[in-house]
Amino acid sequence: MRDPKTFIFDKTKLTLSCEFDLLTVPLVGTMYAVLETGSKQYRVSAGDTLEIERLDIEAGKPVTFDRVLMVNNDGKITLGSPTVASATIEADVVEHIRGEKKIAFKMKRRKGYHKTIGHRQELTVVKIKEIKA
Repeated sequence: MRDPKTFIFDKTKLTLSCEFDLLTVPLVGTMYAVLETGSKQYRVSAGDTLEIERLDIEAGKPVTFDRVLMVNNDGKITLGSPTVASATIEADVVEHIRGEKKIAFKMKRRKGYHKTIGHRQELTVVKIKEIKA
């Protein structure tokens, strides 16, 4: 058994070994990036469609994401601290939607107290056009 935090690197893949799991991530291939928007991080590549938190941009308009945390360009990985300085991601706003309804139910037993609260998150659907690194 390997050390719980073993990293094996060759030119085509990166293998991370934990105590029980083995994770292999391909390094060569399509270009992808990790971006941050709405306090969440997304791994994207050109042509992907994402549902992110609502943006104040009309449907059909372009949007540029500047908070790019990592870029993989055919095996050449660039990590930012905290962001990659020259990297941007170009996308188009497809539409604005509302997510599925989440129910929060509160109850205190033997007190006759019941309260149901529903929530639907406002979302924006974007299609990634290109990653500039």
